[in-house]
Order: sequence, then C-alpha cells, then structure tokens
Amino acid sequence: MATIVPETTMAPRLGAVQQLSTAPTKRQPRSRAQRRLILAIVLAALAAAIVGSSYALLNWLSHDTGPALITERVARADLLITVTEDGNVESANNVDVRCQVAGGSNILWIIPDGSVVKKGDEIVRLNSATIEDQVNLQKITYEKAQALRIQAEKEYSTAKISVQEYLEGTYVKELQTIEANITIANENLRSAQNSLSHTERLARKGYVTPLQLDAQRFAVERAKLDLATAETAKNVLEKFTKVKMLQDLQSLRDTAEAKMRSEQASTELEHTRLERLLTQLRECTIKAPQDGMVVYANEMSTGRGSSSVKIEEGATVRERQSIVRLPDLSQMQVKTIVHESKVDLLLPGMRARVNLQDHEYQGEITYVANQPESTSFFQANIKEYATIVRIDGRTAGLKPGMTAEVEILVQDLKNVVSVPVQAVVELNNTFFCWVKKGSGYERRPVVLGASNSTVIEIKDGLAEGDEVILNPRVIVPAARDEGTAEKVDVAKRFGASSKKGPASAATAAAGGLPGAAKAGGPRSASAEVAGGAAQRPQRSFKDLDRDGDGKVSREEAPPQMQGFFDTIDADHDGSISPEELSAARSRMQQQRQQTAPSDGAGAK
Repeated sequence: MATIVPETTMAPRLGAVQQLSTAPTKRQPRSRAQRRLILAIVLAALAAAIVGSSYALLNWLSHDTGPALITERVARADLLITVTEDGNVESANNVDVRCQVAGGSNILWIIPDGSVVKKGDEIVRLNSATIEDQVNLQKITYEKAQALRIQAEKEYSTAKISVQEYLEGTYVKELQTIEANITIANENLRSAQNSLSHTERLARKGYVTPLQLDAQRFAVERAKLDLATAETAKNVLEKFTKVKMLQDLQSLRDTAEAKMRSEQASTELEHTRLERLLTQLRECTIKAPQDGMVVYANEMSTGRGSSSVKIEEGATVRERQSIVRLPDLSQMQVKTIVHESKVDLLLPGMRARVNLQDHEYQGEITYVANQPESTSFFQANIKEYATIVRIDGRTAGLKPGMTAEVEILVQDLKNVVSVPVQAVVELNNTFFCWVKKGSGYERRPVVLGASNSTVIEIKDGLAEGDEVILNPRVIVPAARDEGTAEKVDVAKRFGASSKKGPASAATAAAGGLPGAAKAGGPRSASAEVAGGAAQRPQRSFKDLDRDGDGKVSREEAPPQMQGFFDTIDADHDGSISPEELSAARSRMQQQRQQTAPSDGAGAK
C-alpha cells in the first residue's frame, strides 16, 4: 500500500519505525511497552529452552551491550508509487431486470441464482391473482363503454340526417305547398274580379239584381283574403319556422356529436386501462432480455439498523426494484473502494494490475467517484470513494462477485535518491535524517517526495553514497525530541484575537501553570509535583507560598495540586513545607525513571 507524501507535510509525528502508507485499515505500530513485553517473553522462552546446554549463551543474552547502530548507504533506484485495494468483480454491462408491476408484487417462482439463460427464457414469475381480477372487471367496464359509444354514434348520425331532412325535404315541401296556395289564390282573385266586372255590366243593363252584384263583390274580397293568407304563411315559414326548426335540429345534432365524442373518449380511457392491466399481467412473467448469467439483486442497505434486501421465492418486491441482473461476462471490471486519503492520487486512465485467483490481468481506471459511498451508522466517519477498473482482454472464467486485489500505478520514478522510511524523523514540522560521519553523525534537513510502504524519495538534503542511520530515535537523543517543547506561533496558527487582555484566561485561573488548561483529562500527581519533568519547568516553593509564611496552605495550592494535597502533606498538618514538596518531587521523579523505557528513548 502506498501513497504520495507531500514535500512540506507528513502524517503526524513519525514513530520509531515510520509508516508512510496511507492505507487507513493498516495495523498501527505497537507501543514501546508492548514491544518490550513481547521481546521479554521471547527471550525468556529462548533462555528456558537452552539453559541446560548453553549457559554461556544465557550470560550473553543477559549482558547489556547497548543499542546497535544500523545504517544504510543512500543509493539511486527506481521507485514505484502504487495504491493497492481490494474490490469485487462485476460486469461492465449489466442489465437489471426490475419489477414493473404497479404497487409491487410477490415472487411466486424464480430461476436459481447463477443459472445461465438465453434471451426469452422465463426467469421470474410474480403473483398475478389480483391483476387478473382487475382485468376481468375492466373488460366489463370497457364493453359497457363500447355500448354507450355505439348508441351515441347512432344518435349523432340520426341528428345529422334530421337536419338534412328538414332543409332538403320538409322545408321545401312546406314552401311548395304555400307557394301553390298563393298561385291558386291569385287565380281565384282574378277570376272573381273578372266575374265582378261582367256582373257590373249586366247590372247596368238590368239583367242582374243588386243582390247578385253584392255576392260577386264578396267573392272578390274573399279571394284577396285567401291570397294574403298564403303570402303570410310563406313569410312565416321563411323567417321563423325554418330558422326555429333548423336551430332545434342542429342543437340536437351538436348535442349528439358531443355525447358521441364523450363516449368515444370514455371508451378509449377504459381501453387504455384494460391494456395497462393486460401489460401488468404480462409483466408478472419476466423473461430474459438477453443471454447471460442470473445474479440475484441482493443488496445491503446502510444506516442505523442495517437490513438487507433478499431475493427469494415469496419475497415482496417493490415497483422498479431490481430482482435479478444479467451481466455480460465478456466485459468485466472491478469496483474497488478507495479511502479519502488516497482518492486524490487517482485519475481516469491510470493503469492497474488485477490479481484474481492466481491470475494476473491488466486494466485501466475508467471512473473515480466524486462523492463518497454510503456507509452504515457505525462507519459515519469513514469516507470511501468508488473506483472502477476495466479489465483488458478476454475475461473468460470470471464471475461477478469474485474478490480481486487491484494495484494502481500512480507514479514510476526513475533513478531517484531514496532511503528507508524509518530513517526519517519529524521534529517541529521539519523532517531530518542523521548521516554517519566518522565515529559520529550529523543531522540533515531533508525535502521529501513520493513514497511507498518501505522507501521514501529524498528530493534534497542527502546525496548518493551518504550513510544514513536507520534507527535514529534509538541512537540519537536529539531525534527523540527529549526536553524540547514545540514552539507554537499562536497568532499564526489561529489568527490574531480581537479581544485584548490575558492570553489565556484558563492559564490565569489555573494559577499561571503552563499547560494547566490543556485538554486530555486530569494530570497525574507525578506530572504536577515533578513540574512536568522535562515537559515544562517546575514552580518554586516561593511562587506557591503567596503569603510568605514558609508554608503552602490548601488555599494557596493551585487547582492541579488540590487532588493530591494530602499525599504531599506527609505530616498531615494542613500545609506543605519546602521539605515535603521536595521529597514528593523526588519520589515522583524516581517513579518516572523506574517506568521510563530501557532503550533511552524517553517519555514524550
């Protein structure tokens, strides 16, 4: 596992054996106490095994010869920077078979997982009883709508004929009758007028009586009335009767047309519903859309109280939920999850090596996610990003779900100066190596470059041929940073404060003790009484005795001493004398020396 190490920053505080790998899951180095305990157990077992045959060897093992100096000569070499992660094989071209039944359904039958199928083979059968009932009811509704549509169409056709019948038949007939009546009335009027003229001539000659002349005159008036009545009837027909009848018939026609369209739309709606239900019924029988191997779409959901979606007979599936997948086995890829500390190193197009079942394949990154993967409630602080590596060439024999190891080539550095990572020590945000010079050694500040899990590139500070110390923290006291506290420029790190006054109210409240307000829980009695040993200077008795009476009362003791005041007050007189304070500090210093590491590294 490897990563690029920036030139100006590194992981916090390199240990005695520095690990520069960015793998978040890599085992952390054991503490010195654990290493000493393990070493003591091994040495004791070895001594017990050979005590009867090699007393001299036992004496040699128990003899303290001091730490050995381990060095290595700086050389130029090629340096591969890679990122290695585990992943799962999957198809680059997956076809998800989903439940298309509205509202979901239950699986009545499903083909066994891993079965190889052909296009058109039945693979899943869903429960269709409810849909079948709905189909039957919808068929009845659709047929009723059909009947109403046919009736409306006939009524509309009749209404159209009625309008045409009136305009071309009834109206014409009535108009012709009235016009005939007018013609007859005109003829009757002329005949009556001719008879009246003849009667008037006869009356002047005395051939007709006055009564006959009056009767003839009445006949003329009646003929005029008949003509006027016929003309009025024609006028009424053309101006009123025709308009009224036409509007009534057209209204009936338009109403019938609207009803017909309504029934047609209703019929189409019911037909659409029926077709939808029939489609849903067909979706209850799922067939393979292509050749492939059936893979159940079992998925683990994340979040508090994680649960899984299990595909099996009898399981309930939601609408649009994936039931099975049909991967294309001719195009395979590996999906790996990369920790956020390494994802910035990866780019599409980078080459990769895939180890799978004792076979090695080459590949290339095709996708790096820009959003982290969903995690469970217990992994909320872990951010990992999906990365897809396409496998080159033929992938016969590979199956989805296989575990693969992916090694991604980040950099291939040629002929660079490099040293083992344990030779580099960080002190106060600066990196150093110690180079052997004759019987001594000298400190060299170095500029770091890329690294893998064992070797780190040195861009400046060392030359080819230099002999670097591989265990500087054991050999060189300065490498252990003993007695040196890191100086922090508070204003530079945190910015200038807008408030004026004491730099730290917590320090003032703690009696002015440096570091008294630091986080991390209550400090031990040894750390306080001994003044923090090499970590910080001791406070003198005069500083503690604020009233100058030669004793430190409980009220004068700083808050950090209140918890173990009675331990320092050996005579239990309620105050601490200079002798009691000195004795307590001596006891605590002896305890620190007895518990200090034997390799001389010192306690940090």
